[in-house]
Amino acid sequence: MKKLLIVVMACYGLSAGAQVRQSENFIYLYSDSVIYARNIRLRPDFFNALQLRADSRRIPLEQVKFFNNENGFFANTRRLNFGRNTEFAERIVDGKINIFQLRSYDPLLGDRGYHDRGRRREAISIEMYYNKGYADLKKVSYRNLKMEMAGNRQAMDLLEGYRRSISTSRTLYIAAGASLVGSLVSFLIIGNTNKGQLSSNNGFGKQNPVSDIKNPNFTASFALMGIGAGLAIGGYTTSISGLRRLEQAVDVYNR
Repeated sequence: MKKLLIVVMACYGLSAGAQVRQSENFIYLYSDSVIYARNIRLRPDFFNALQLRADSRRIPLEQVKFFNNENGFFANTRRLNFGRNTEFAERIVDGKINIFQLRSYDPLLGDRGYHDRGRRREAISIEMYYNKGYADLKKVSYRNLKMEMAGNRQAMDLLEGYRRSISTSRTLYIAAGASLVGSLVSFLIIGNTNKGQLSSNNGFGKQNPVSDIKNPNFTASFALMGIGAGLAIGGYTTSISGLRRLEQAVDVYNR
């Protein structure tokens, strides 16, 4: 009986999503009910707290799961923010897997405060969210997407490529950090050694003349710095390549 109830509830959730008139402005609540309105606006109130209005009706943000208006489709991220204020993410990829990018409210944009169509879409990254249909949002991650994309071999291959690239990138960043720290330590040691030579006593109460002090050799220090910079650049480019594979995996899955 319990299993039957779960199946019925799941079917109800799917049918609720299927019945939404997506061409209209609507608010989709966590209760799976839908509110349609001519005008839906997200704006700050007198105390600078965000409020969502459907025509003249004010909708409590804690009840709102998604809303759709002429500026785009937005999802509430509050349940993933661990107690932070309510924020909304805009859907930037619409498909079997939807991708959402967090937006900050900009009062200077007025009615477009959560959206700017002139803004360039960012590459898909782990800072974003995703879902299927009207399901709850999840963080974009290798582990989550691996479960979602199971069964699509091409998408899974690209996702594995993303994982390998990110792993390699992290290794390069760690090596770069170690090289740069080594370079800094080398500079300090050589500098302190040279300073000690300049202030040393020649045994007769007089300092050694500067001409007797050898110029410090920072060749190894600069070499370590160069290696660190090269590894950091390699880590960055590898990371970018990995994010491209992640985006390709989503595109392939959505075909």
